Amino acid sequence: MDVNGKQTGTTVLVVDDVADSRYALAAVLSRAGHRVVQVATGHEALTEIDTRLRKGNLPDVALIDVNLPDMSGFELCRRLKERPRMAGLPVVHCSAVAVIPGDRCQALDEGAEAFLAMPAEPEAIEAAVRAAVRAARLRADGQAQVRRLTMLSETIVTIQAARSLQELADAAADGTARLIGSPAAVFVLGQDDELYRGLSRDRTLIALPDESAHRTVAGLLRRLTRGQAGVQLTTVPAPLWPAGFFRPGVQHDARLALVVTQDGRAPVCLAAPTRGLRRAGPEAEALLARLAQATALAAEPLLMYQVERHVALTLQHSFLPLPHRLPELPGMDVVVRYVPASRETEIGGDFYAVLRTGDGALAAVGDVVGHSLEAATVMVEIRHALRAYCIEESDPAVLAERLDRMLQVYHPDVTATVCLALIDPGTGRTRIANAGHIPPLIIRDTGSADYTKVNGPLLGVGLPHPPPTELFLEPSDRLLMVTDGLIENRGIDLEVSMEHLRAAATGSLPGLDALCDTLLACFGHEREDDIAMLALQLKN
Repeated sequence: MDVNGKQTGTTVLVVDDVADSRYALAAVLSRAGHRVVQVATGHEALTEIDTRLRKGNLPDVALIDVNLPDMSGFELCRRLKERPRMAGLPVVHCSAVAVIPGDRCQALDEGAEAFLAMPAEPEAIEAAVRAAVRAARLRADGQAQVRRLTMLSETIVTIQAARSLQELADAAADGTARLIGSPAAVFVLGQDDELYRGLSRDRTLIALPDESAHRTVAGLLRRLTRGQAGVQLTTVPAPLWPAGFFRPGVQHDARLALVVTQDGRAPVCLAAPTRGLRRAGPEAEALLARLAQATALAAEPLLMYQVERHVALTLQHSFLPLPHRLPELPGMDVVVRYVPASRETEIGGDFYAVLRTGDGALAAVGDVVGHSLEAATVMVEIRHALRAYCIEESDPAVLAERLDRMLQVYHPDVTATVCLALIDPGTGRTRIANAGHIPPLIIRDTGSADYTKVNGPLLGVGLPHPPPTELFLEPSDRLLMVTDGLIENRGIDLEVSMEHLRAAATGSLPGLDALCDTLLACFGHEREDDIAMLALQLKN
């Protein structure tokens, strides 16, 4: 705009078949500071606009005579408004012939912004053009703001659904890039200064910033958010901001939206190149600040869950004996495996146990239903209770009954599955009780494998447990006990997955380690639940 508030530098398309009228309009508009493009017919106007559309420089307003030789000005306006990429072009109709009210009504009905009766004063022509351009720009700004608010809402929904801090950082980075139309990066500084980084999808994955760059960002986040409350917007100049987060190998000044979680522990940072954010307009920073607040709020439960997961894994690792700490069992070899869930937000209650009793060796594999710190805690209680009970009682069915009562009394809202096998290494006699768990699989050296036919109710539901199933193991037999985290997949029946497990076990190499390694290689990648495995074999 000029000093008088008039819009200048706009391009006006004048469509009039009378040369003198085109010249007069062009003269008036040029003196007002507008660029003028002149055409004589409707088809010439459409061709001119198509050409400019391909080049990305549409006119700002069209001044169209009502009476054109090839089509009416109303028809030309209608055709323009029907094209999505031209619909925002403001149109001012003009006519030098007698104007009736129906003409004005038709002009507005076809989408025109104004109607000028000619001849008109230059000020009136300029005012009509200014008003049409101003209204179109306000309308475009409003539509852009609605689109951005919609994108902001969609991004907030996405980040709130994130199941890990990494998913959250990725979602927030993509949402930031959509909001401002520029590459973006998001950082969350978690427990023990672990930095979670998300880059928008428009950033190529080649030449990613190295570990030194991440340490620099972590240090900046700690310093800039120390003692901070609320959202802070700040610029970090290129020499201090590592290259490559927005574009490979390129340094940028970075505009940061910084906020800490409500407990003040974890800094969250949304970062974008300063130039890109400036091009996005003045409202972009406000949207960036709102998204930063939403990201910090969504990060809080994930950070808390991360602490729970750390505690739960510590419990599991503390109470599950390591393979080299398993008790010595004369006449028997035992191999165990434990693999935590791949997803950071999953805390399982899977466990195994190998215990000496007066009647032989007791092997157990179980799973507390649910994924929480409580599940891991109850898992520890079950293992301790089992160790205590089997000092005086080794019958697997009796042990299952006692564990069931323990859960009913102390954890009435918790259920668990467990499979218990009591093996006499000298005779191979094996008694098995199963409380809602996957039954043991026996793999024979004949190339066959079968699940034992043993079942019973879950622990914690108060139903009676049947007597143990009895069988005899040969020295060449391998007995395998697993939790469902190894094979369970959403949408696939568990019996189908169990058959896949049976086939893979049948094809494994001899030996307990080979069996466990084969099954983990087949099924143990990116699992959503913990995996516990126990395999045993009598010694010759």
